[in-house]
Amino acid sequence: MVRWRSWSRRRRRTVWAALGAAALLVVPVGSVGLALGAEAAGDPSALARTRGHDAVWLGHGWVDGHKGPADLAALPQLVRGGVHDLYVHAGPLEHDGSLPAALYPQARALIDAVHRELPGVRVQAWLGDLVEPEADGLHLDQAAVRDRITASARQVLDAGFDGVHLDLEPLHSGDGGYLALLDQVHALTAARGVPLSVATPQIDPLPALHTAAALLTGHPKWWSQAYFAQVARRTDQIAVMSYDTAMPTQALYTGYVAQQTALALEVTPPSVDLLMGLPAYYADQWGHQGSAETVAAAVRGVRLGLTRNAVDRRTFGVGMYADFTATAADWASYRDDWCRELP
Repeated sequence: MVRWRSWSRRRRRTVWAALGAAALLVVPVGSVGLALGAEAAGDPSALARTRGHDAVWLGHGWVDGHKGPADLAALPQLVRGGVHDLYVHAGPLEHDGSLPAALYPQARALIDAVHRELPGVRVQAWLGDLVEPEADGLHLDQAAVRDRITASARQVLDAGFDGVHLDLEPLHSGDGGYLALLDQVHALTAARGVPLSVATPQIDPLPALHTAAALLTGHPKWWSQAYFAQVARRTDQIAVMSYDTAMPTQALYTGYVAQQTALALEVTPPSVDLLMGLPAYYADQWGHQGSAETVAAAVRGVRLGLTRNAVDRRTFGVGMYADFTATAADWASYRDDWCRELP
């Protein structure tokens, strides 16, 4: 755990001690509200805006033939702002780690169109699957599975993609097989001169909270900050899935995102792009309140976390999840609140 170096970080430790205890049903809910309210307070710096390192997750329709010429023509207008990377769903991987090439027959048409109409924007292959032991899926502890995933990464790069984006879930904190996989795939992408990016769970708001969650629910949910750092060092870009938080109001969600941003900034190397996910989708269920988890609330939390911790950092951005659910209001929040100075 990184040492808390300032009054603000000592304050955050107190804040999140209250949150962690509340998660274990020890502290009344009111304490959580006060803690997160403190994180959501204040004004973000005018400098806490896009650095042109943002990303968007794009659905499978862009590579399987469902999207046509009209969609390709409209894409530049859709993703205008600070977007530098498109994570295009090219999977899912088979449970043995392989990837049928028939899943992305229109990939070359998309890549060529993006390179032509959006110069400088990278098209990364989004590869995902479920992971053992919590789900019936990939056995990352098996070298043969890791080798096939690496071969699948090589396959999409040979097809013309500009990078590899891994989204393997649910991944438990401390998973050694995942670290070994990242070492293999990163060696491949580095040799090709393209990025390896990953999507990750949120970070423990209180040390070892993931362990308590695993004991109580069987689903650890969070990663330790130390494990997050290990993953970050093995990538070029790391995107925190900072949504599905069970926060009931926008203010509480803003405070939560501000703290997640701070925790991630503390341990992500300056050479690695850190992205915070924005929930451009609507759902009303226990883990995600659509009225609370909005793009606008997330952007405010990101800006507050950036303001307090690393307002001058260039290798930082946000990721819109996802194009197939985002509304005009979601895109407006991204452009108005995060990309205000850009066309």
